[in-house]
Amino acid sequence: MTGSAPDLHENWVHLGLGATSETQPPFNGMQWYGDYSDRYAADGAEGRLVSMHRFAGDWDVWEMHPAGSEMVLCTSGAITLIQEIAGEQVSTILRPGQYAINPPGVWHTADVEEEAEAVFITAGEGTEHRPR
Repeated sequence: MTGSAPDLHENWVHLGLGATSETQPPFNGMQWYGDYSDRYAADGAEGRLVSMHRFAGDWDVWEMHPAGSEMVLCTSGAITLIQEIAGEQVSTILRPGQYAINPPGVWHTADVEEEAEAVFITAGEGTEHRPR
């Protein structure tokens, strides 16, 4: 018998209390995040969302995670991660296998000249966005 493995592009994973890992339903729009928050509210800041995204251009928003850090791991292409640290913009180029950490409360965005892909491990509780 052969099973079918989930694709991280489509089914993200929640890492929760008690060292649990749970496959999530497919992303279907911004309401998904509200539903996710409701499902795992009891995990608080300790819960982590693992997701994988493909990008074909620059992000159009800044985001910030107040409850914990976020790891960004480039898996293909190149991503220029831009962080606002102490009022300065710090740019870090990530290539496959390289990662960066967005500390709690640090606003960040990204530029992508060509196609790129990354895995995100995010403490998403209370995430905020602002226009770029």
